[in-house]
Amino acid sequence: MAQEDSSELAIEELKLQAVNDTAFTLRATNESGNLVRYSGPLPVRINGDLQEISFTEGEARFSIPQRANLVQVSANIGTHTIARLYRLDAEAEHGVRHFPMWLSILPPLIAIILALIFREVLLSLFAGIWVGGFVIYGLSLKAFFTSLLAVADTYLIGALTDPDHISVVIFSMLIGGMVAIISRNGGMAGVVNKLSRYARSARSSQLVTWVLGIAIFFDDYANSLIVGNTMRPVTDKHRVSREKLAYIVDSTAAPVAAIAFVTTWIGAELGYIKDATVTLGIEEGAYSMFLNSLQYAYYPVLTLVFMLMLIWMNRDYGLMHKAERRARTTGAVSNHRPDSRSDARQHLEMAEFEAIDPDRSRAFNALIPVLVVVFGTVMGLLFTGYNPETWADTGIGFFRKLSMTIGDSNSYTALIWASLSGVVVAIALTVSQRIMSIYETMESLVTGFKTMLPAMLILVLAWSLAQVTKELYTAEYLTSLFSGNVSPRWLPEITFFLAGIIAFSTGSSWGTMAILYPLMLPATWYVSQQHGMSVEETMPIMYNVISVVLAGAVFGDHCSPISDTTILSSLASGCNHIDHVKTQLPYAITVALVANLVCTSLSSWGVHWFLVYLIGIAVLWGIIKLIGKKNEPESIRAEAVAELT
Repeated sequence: MAQEDSSELAIEELKLQAVNDTAFTLRATNESGNLVRYSGPLPVRINGDLQEISFTEGEARFSIPQRANLVQVSANIGTHTIARLYRLDAEAEHGVRHFPMWLSILPPLIAIILALIFREVLLSLFAGIWVGGFVIYGLSLKAFFTSLLAVADTYLIGALTDPDHISVVIFSMLIGGMVAIISRNGGMAGVVNKLSRYARSARSSQLVTWVLGIAIFFDDYANSLIVGNTMRPVTDKHRVSREKLAYIVDSTAAPVAAIAFVTTWIGAELGYIKDATVTLGIEEGAYSMFLNSLQYAYYPVLTLVFMLMLIWMNRDYGLMHKAERRARTTGAVSNHRPDSRSDARQHLEMAEFEAIDPDRSRAFNALIPVLVVVFGTVMGLLFTGYNPETWADTGIGFFRKLSMTIGDSNSYTALIWASLSGVVVAIALTVSQRIMSIYETMESLVTGFKTMLPAMLILVLAWSLAQVTKELYTAEYLTSLFSGNVSPRWLPEITFFLAGIIAFSTGSSWGTMAILYPLMLPATWYVSQQHGMSVEETMPIMYNVISVVLAGAVFGDHCSPISDTTILSSLASGCNHIDHVKTQLPYAITVALVANLVCTSLSSWGVHWFLVYLIGIAVLWGIIKLIGKKNEPESIRAEAVAELT
């Protein structure tokens, strides 16, 4: 039989049959369930991997590398998408049971909704994992109980046995311990006294926080923990709400790490870009494409500018303005509930962080350990990523070599080395000056560990939920929903929102990049070629897509209550996690809409990138001026009087 065009076939279903645990047969059927006798190749995504499956008389054979509980199949046929989820089941017809793919979005959706409604993150994440396990294990009465047990013995254990996850836990615990020591020895009080020279008001203290957030650009985890813990006493003194502090910390960390030339992110980014260029036969190097893509990095750049304008204009709106009004008028920097037991516990914990001898508040006791962490991280990145062949290559510039070195580094190892060094230096400074005994110092260290425990529990549950969404192929399903025939000029807009939805649902910007870069870069190239565009016309769209995958991932990460970086920012700032998400969300959406609907749209039609940035900044300035309200005490008092009358 001659090969037919698959886009013109009436294929409505790809039915799976199990040959054994790793080998399967696909049958292409029409709306009536009859076999469509198509012979030829058909691009089919199997468990997230795009493959060219060869059909003969409507049937095709394929295999997967290792046994999986679930098999996800999706394909674009003409203008519609087929997406199905199957579970291996010896008792079911054809050895598999069929599940609707929309079930894959239930776990993150339930976790997000419950977290926003009940403001209880641990229970919400637990419920999401349980629901996901219920789907994975078969949607039966037995599965209901099996999935409950699997939350602990499969997903939590899996999250805690991942080396990268354990590295983050250890790093975070060590940072918490170091902060406790330098708080008790008076170092943090000394830093507050020093910074007070520059942070004389609420506005200037926020500006100092913003500058520090940009200065620690090499890693988003280190940025959040160091800046949040360091600036919290300063902003508290000037009645800046913890919600605003968490926003500044969170919204400088990832955007700066995403666009800086030398970060822990750059290796992954260049790796995905390089894979695409090799596959597509593009001669331009990955680093050059990354640099060219920065002119389209509207969301990260505009987020930083938007934040600076909010601080400089001393304006906020929405829930953030309410939080700032509360802090300025009452001094309550956190959204306290006077009768809550947790509130009393927080006061007790804060007492454990007060300087043991206020008269010996020396800034260097905090600055030296913090600088050891900062520079230790940089040195660790250079050490673990050093390759003599890279630095011996005379055809590569210095900054390219530096970027390649850090891109090849082990960031988790570098962070652990640096944080451990910071703890050792903090202990040595404290004991050598006889500020505290070795026993008291170690007690402070343990106290710091204890304060990190709630956040660590949230992180472990978030990682477990991410594993559930991975097994259910949630991201692949969301991708399939947005697939279709579109103009190449609309691909950046679609890619941005697709990346945002995936990152929001999974809580992982890195996972989003891993999924969308291999998918959207080839798709952009092929769609552009099909529309008769030249290479010169295609490359700006490619640069734009490279940028918006990253930007959309960061945006979704900012909005997601199950994101690990969002959780760390709440933790480091001492802010209620859900309060942070709810106050940051309107700001993130504002910048995202301007970045995508205004800036990305203009750039897709050829407007010069510099002019696009100016237009975007002007629009954001107008929004702040139009709906933002002054945070100055007299303005807040007048606003309160107006509400009463």
